[in-house]
Order: sequence, then structure tokens, then C-alpha cells
Amino acid sequence: MKRHIQKLLKVVLIIAAVLPASLPLGAQAPLTLMVEDSRGAALAGVTVEDAAGLQLGRTDAEGRLTVQCATPCSLRVAAAGFRQMSLQLSIDATVQLQPASNSEEVTVTAYRAPLGVLESPTDSRLLSQAALDTTPAITLDGVMRQLPGVELFRRSSSLVANPTSQGVSLRGLGSTSASRTLVTEDDIPLNDAFGGWIHWEEQPELSVNSIEVVRGGASDLYGSSAIGGVISLVPARPTEDLAELRSSYGAEGTYDDSLRLQAKLGPWGLLASGGIIGADGYIQEAPWQRGPVDIASNMHSENGVFLVEHDSGSLRFFVRGNGFNEARGNGTPYQTNGTRIWRYAIGGDWRGPHRSFLTTRLYGSTEHYRQTFSSISNLSSFGVPNCSYRCSEIPTRFSLTPNNELGAATHWNQPLGAGLLVVVGADTHDVRVWDREQTFGNSAALTNLHDHQRDSAAYAELMWVRRSWTLIASGRMDWFQNYDGQLLIWNGSSWGLEQTQPAQFDQRVFDPRLGLARKLWNHWAVSASGFRAFRAPTPNELYRSTQVGNQLTEPNGSLLIERATGWESGLSTEWRWGTIRSSYFLTQVNRPISAVTIDSQSSPILLMRENLGQIESRGVALDFTLAPHRWLAVDGGYQYAHAVVTQGSEYLGNWIPEVARNMATLNARANNQRIGILNLQGRLSGRQFDDAANSALLHGYFRLDAYASRNFGRRFQIFTACENLLDRQIEVAKTPTTTLAMPRAARAGFQVRLGGESR
Repeated sequence: MKRHIQKLLKVVLIIAAVLPASLPLGAQAPLTLMVEDSRGAALAGVTVEDAAGLQLGRTDAEGRLTVQCATPCSLRVAAAGFRQMSLQLSIDATVQLQPASNSEEVTVTAYRAPLGVLESPTDSRLLSQAALDTTPAITLDGVMRQLPGVELFRRSSSLVANPTSQGVSLRGLGSTSASRTLVTEDDIPLNDAFGGWIHWEEQPELSVNSIEVVRGGASDLYGSSAIGGVISLVPARPTEDLAELRSSYGAEGTYDDSLRLQAKLGPWGLLASGGIIGADGYIQEAPWQRGPVDIASNMHSENGVFLVEHDSGSLRFFVRGNGFNEARGNGTPYQTNGTRIWRYAIGGDWRGPHRSFLTTRLYGSTEHYRQTFSSISNLSSFGVPNCSYRCSEIPTRFSLTPNNELGAATHWNQPLGAGLLVVVGADTHDVRVWDREQTFGNSAALTNLHDHQRDSAAYAELMWVRRSWTLIASGRMDWFQNYDGQLLIWNGSSWGLEQTQPAQFDQRVFDPRLGLARKLWNHWAVSASGFRAFRAPTPNELYRSTQVGNQLTEPNGSLLIERATGWESGLSTEWRWGTIRSSYFLTQVNRPISAVTIDSQSSPILLMRENLGQIESRGVALDFTLAPHRWLAVDGGYQYAHAVVTQGSEYLGNWIPEVARNMATLNARANNQRIGILNLQGRLSGRQFDDAANSALLHGYFRLDAYASRNFGRRFQIFTACENLLDRQIEVAKTPTTTLAMPRAARAGFQVRLGGESR
């Protein structure tokens, strides 16, 4: 550890010595910017940022914005559906933005069409590159938690959480091991093909350009798992020659190193990015109930991506490959797991005549997942005298689960006259799973499971814009199949078919959506939308047991598809100093898949997945993004979610597990070119329950994170960050023992950027 820190300090001192000092600032002067599209029409609501990513304002209805800036003034101009532009100005200027087909940043909305804040019936938030760069957290799930209402199945960070608890929850719907929210990258799903959870460390830090979060059911265009919404990662693209290195190290043995190399030669672009991220971790069991068996939960992973593309303007073609390897220790000597994933994709984007646009993707992945299971005993083991609690560990099972997936997706946008857009598309997703398990003890056995799932769909969307009105209608037909299942048991001499074989079923599901928005004058809008959505059970939920700590959840081969119905209404306003959006939402999920306690006295505690009758989440949400001063940006929000069981269960009226009724976030980012950047992020969460019976109460908490950075010249930066700055004790689980979230953890690092434009 000391050697690692010494090497980093030497690199920092050497680079700081050879890089030039900061250039003197020019005089402050007002500059007026006019922004137009390629046809010369004024663009309202265009975001203008300085070189450090601080929002200076948005263009008015005439496409005009006046800013105070030190000349020559470095600006970034960005608008949904258009190519981001970077420029330096000393006098007033008119800028024309090009369509997003040639863009480094493409905003992907749930409607697969670019819409402004006041024109869109959906509730969405964008995390820009500046927001990602200045977030104290090093993991992607930590970055997402700066948005209100975004939570994993449990409160713990993915640095120490078991993968089977890394499903993401939006709109107060909760999750199990699987996520009720779909995560995509460039139209390709990233949810684990076997379990539905998310691998938050899979993408190299410097390969993600921005993130858009769309709340509310989106199965009308995206299919299964989009009940709570869609999280879209926008990948970086090679638009210039660039080399970038970011490295940090801190408490709990936490490290994060990421490198990006890219080159641009005419229409050809090349990008390679990779990193290592992990932590030696900490003991999650609360200090007052730890035993000799408890050790630090930890994670160590490596990731990489390689991209080659050819962009000739009207046609872009690319080939991309991703690799990810992860090893985890889950809090005891025997409970471990590992994941290795290879992803590959080819695709193209074509801009045709009359502003039509065609997108095609072919993708696949190969994954190997392994996990060990055990039970914790209070009996003393050899070498642990006078022990009465959590004394020893007994191995119970080893599981190896290889799987692969293949998929294809295409959609076509075609304007039909003024104000009318039609989108049609189709996709298919095929998953094959093999689960090989060995159990130990008196009931020792070998099992070999095979399962095959396929989801094929076609959809269409119609968007009509007329003066101040926007109307969107869409629908999707899915054909979900679960088939070709086979369960074999080793009887000591040969393999034989188990008497009860995996369920074989197929279902056809139709999901419509209707949205309406009405602008009121130039700065206000009201909206409303209604939808149907679904989530199919994963092979993991159907056929494989999972364990987190001392909780063992059994599968259920009779699980049915979850069906959701919901609607929302909203009021939004947009001004030069920022945007504010409020909304009321209601979502009912029929047959939700939940883990129900079967035996609370066993070790491990036994649960089983079952379809409950119905759950409902209704409440209000508020989001804001403000720039009250040129040097200050403030954003955050609040969510109240009344999430309960409403039908057909012994838990009628109980809270949905792991969902707090009150959640709020506040992020304040100050930027001074002479001093640096300071970012403070606060998160408030109310109480929640850790079980369906609502007997295990988790108290509310407040957490404060901080980030600070300082540039030395245009290419070198040092930074420091601290998570849980106030060292609050945050409860994660109480079933039956109490586990805690990460204590205060500080880290420091540096970033070097050679070539390209300085941020």
C-alpha cells in the first residue's frame, strides 16, 4: 500500500513540475451567442457551459444567450438531438448545431426521439460529463444515487454488496435480486442475462460520456424490466486524438485507475479504454454482533472496451468489444463469487433522405458466474475457544453458471410532414443458461440445469407536435418464451432426469403508452402519460437459489410475468437560470415477484420467491437544476413514495421492502478557475423495512459526500473526495443481524489529459 502511494506521489510531482502553469485570465466581457439549427431556425433551451462544465445558462425563445466570460471564452454548446460543439469566442457569434447522427453525445429518451424539457411528457434527468467527473463516488451506482429515488435493492455500495442484491429501484417499486429498471448502453441491454442484476463496475470510468435516467414504465419501446424506467449510458466516441489517465487511492484499500486512448483519422475513429477498480473493504456486520467468522467484504475487478468506427456523415458503422472480470468476498471465508463477461456488438446508424434515421444493432455476450454458499453456526469450531455467536461456517453449496446471450435491434425514424414523426422497430433477445451445482452435507448431490429464454418484439410510435402541443402514442407486442428446460441429477454413477422438470411456457404481452404535453407561454408546461409495462422472471428467479449473508432464497419454477399499469402528471418550468419539474405518479404491479420468509429459525434463514397479489407505489417527485450564479450550479430533488402491498397477500398494507417513503438529494457545485472545483452532495433517506413482514426496521439517515479538484495548467489536475464525510452509521440489513454501510472513506488522485480539448 505504501509503495503504491509513493509511486503515485512521484508521478504527481513529476508531471506537476513539467506542465506549464495556468494561463492568465483575460478580462471579463459580455458575449452574446445566437444558436440555430442547420436550416437557420432558432433553437431555444440550448445549454451553454464553460470549459469546466459549469452551466452558464440556456438560450431563450429566439435562440439567444448573453454570458459574462473571460476572453477568449471557451464554451460548450449542447442540445438534445444535436451535436455538441466546443468553441472559443472573443466577440458575439452565431452558432449552427448539426443533427445528432454525427454527435459524440446522443440523448436517448424513452421515446427514442429528442425532445426538450417542456415538450416531453416523460420525467427524465441527465447526468452530464461534468457531473460524472466531479462525483465523490467511484462506482456507477454511487453516481446514480445523487438522483432522488434511485436506490439498489439494499443501501450498500456495489463495492461490497453481493451481486444478487444489485438490482436497481426507481419510482419506489423496489427490486429483488433482479432489477425492475432496465439499463442500456447504445441501445444494448446491460442487465445480467441470468439474474437481471447490474454489474456497476463493468464499464471503464472514462468510457461513459453521460447518463440519462427516464422514470416511469417504458416497456412500450424497451420490453421487459423497464417497469420503473430506463437508465441509458451514453458511451464516449473517438472524435479527436486524446490520451487520458485518472487514478486515485484511499481508505478501506479503495482504488480506481482508468485509462482512455483514442485517435481520429478522417472518417475512422479508434478508442481503447480500461481500468481497475476495487476495495479491500470492511466488515459489514455491526460491531456488537460480530463473530470469529466475520471478515471484510471486498471486491476487485478489471474492465476494458475497444471500439472501431467509420463515420462518413450520413452513415456510421462500428465494432465494439467489452471485457469484465470481478472477484468478491462476501463477508465470510467461504462466501465468495466471481464474474467474467465478454460482450461484443456491431451496428450502424444511417441518416437517410427527408431527415429519416435508421439504427441497427447486433450484440452478444458470454458470461461465467460462480458462487459459494454456507450456513453460519454459533457452535465453537476448532481453534475458536469460548465462542457463542457466529463462531463457525459450514459450506453448503457451490454453483457454476455459464450463460450466453444473442440479440438484435433496429428502429427507424421517419418524419411525415411538419410536426409528425413515426418510429417503428423490432428486437429479439435470446438467453441460454447452464447451472451446475454441488451441495454438501447429508443431502449432498450434483445437479445440472439447462434453460432457454427468448423475447421477440415489434413496436411503433407516433409523435405529433402542433404549436404548443406534443402528443405521443406508442405500443409494443412481445412474445416471451421459456423453454428447452432440463434438470439432471447425479445418482452416484450416472446422470438421470429429475421427475419435476423446469416449466415450459410462452406469453404474448401488449404494452401501450400515451403521453401529452402542453406548453404554457414560453417557460411553463403541463404533461400527462399512462402506460402498461411488464417484467419476465429471470432464470435465476425460476431455478436457482441465492444467498446474501445468512438469508437463503429458494427459486420457484411457477413464477409468472409481472404486469404494471401506471400514469403520471407533471408541471415543469424552464428559464435561463435552470429548470424545475414536479410530478405525481402512480404504478400498480400485479403478481410482483417477492422473497417471502418460509422459516425464520433455520440457518440460513429460508425464503422463497413468490408472486404476491399486487403492490402499488404512488407519490410526488420534484427535480431541479439551477445556475443561480455563473460560478455555482445546484441540482437535486425530492421523492415521496407511498409503496405498499394492496392485494391478495398476508402482507396486505405492509410497506414494500427496501423502499423509503421520503428521499431527497442536494448537490452544490462551485467552480473558480483560479481556485478549483468544490462539489458537496447530500442525501437524505427516511426509514424503511428490510422484510415483507415489516418486522425489521431500518432507520433513516443523512449522508454528506464531498469532492474538490484543482487544475495545474490545462492538462493536469489533482483531486480529493470523501464519502460519508460525517461518518454516519447507516443500516443496510437486519435479517437477522445488522449490517452497516461503508464508514467515512477519503481518497486522493490525479488526472492527466494529453491532446484534445481541456475540460
